[in-house]
Amino acid sequence: MEGLVIGLDLCEFYVQICCWGKEKTWTFPAVLCRKKDEELWYVGDEAYSCNLAGEGILIDKIPMLAGKGETVSIGDKKYGSREILREFLRQVLSYPRTAFKTEKISQLVITLPKPDSQIMDCLLYCADDLGIARSRFHVISHGESFLYYVLSQKKEIWSGQVGLFDLSQSGLCYYEMKVQRGLRQTTVLSDYEKIDDGITLDLLDTSSGIRMADKVLCTCAERLLAKKLFSAILLTGRGFEKPSWASDFMKVIGRRRKVFGETVLFARGAAVKAQDYQAPETGYPYVMICEGRLKSTISMEVIHEEKPTQLVIAASGDSWYEAKSTLEFILDNQDELVFQIQPLDSRKRYEIRMPLEGIPHRPNRTTRIQMKVGFLDEKTMAVMVQDKGFGELFPASDIVIRREIAL
Repeated sequence: MEGLVIGLDLCEFYVQICCWGKEKTWTFPAVLCRKKDEELWYVGDEAYSCNLAGEGILIDKIPMLAGKGETVSIGDKKYGSREILREFLRQVLSYPRTAFKTEKISQLVITLPKPDSQIMDCLLYCADDLGIARSRFHVISHGESFLYYVLSQKKEIWSGQVGLFDLSQSGLCYYEMKVQRGLRQTTVLSDYEKIDDGITLDLLDTSSGIRMADKVLCTCAERLLAKKLFSAILLTGRGFEKPSWASDFMKVIGRRRKVFGETVLFARGAAVKAQDYQAPETGYPYVMICEGRLKSTISMEVIHEEKPTQLVIAASGDSWYEAKSTLEFILDNQDELVFQIQPLDSRKRYEIRMPLEGIPHRPNRTTRIQMKVGFLDEKTMAVMVQDKGFGELFPASDIVIRREIAL
């Protein structure tokens, strides 16, 4: 058989795995345990059992550990966060590999509640260590998984706006998708809101807590769904595995709307994205605007072959983590770089100027610079400019200018 195409939802408290074209899915607590006296590792419920038996040391909240770059001591050995995350991924990926009798992974897409550069760097190194080529490994946000999951459904599901309520150990989150159809392109947007109204899974342990949670959910739904045309409302997370406890909330969201539940929604959306990477041409030719993707196009006006032209540095909808470029220019009577920032609303276009302070003054068109551009997150662009001189006539200096630009 061909290699596995996997979507993996990695959260603070749990991990879920879904393989494209396969019905079987896996859900584990995000915990890892190593036996005290030997190099044997366990994940999920097996990790809890090992720890409760007094045979091993339990490590929980694996993604948070990776994000902080902390170390863990087990016996006389220390493990870095990268080693812990790598071993955790190795163990959870062994389940689909064993079930479907193949070691090969053709594509792996990991989805995170909120992409963070430190965790994403750590995940990339883990993929390298596990022998998964970077061309076969990607990281996306929950918001993007939500978009791919919905877009993979029948079109009547997303003919209007689509709402998603996610109730898990981390609390209640709400996502909203809408489609903007234009003459040249279709843009699909996902908004996200963390609901800080004290709703936790612990509330569902008592009848009074259930009544309170149902009431709060009704209030949230009335506010979030008011005066909008929804074609579907989706429910996910452990809190909605059996949504019958929230009877009043279900009545509110079900008014003239279709309601669907999917317990592994984010993992399934990641698997859809993974399969799309396999295809010679994307099945989703849309501009995606969500967490983890740029919301503006960044460009510069340059002269190419004696004609002014607009050079796009990064486009709206690009993954901020993967949007990296290295460019070289020859300066023509200018002592600054000018970036044009074009948000989705064309009326809000603006410029950001970056002075080239410190670059040696030379005759016109005798200074070559190298510019490297990357992004620290979807709202922050990092620019590094280095003086490259101009051959033997004007040797390069050691001048390097760095700047972080808020978009």
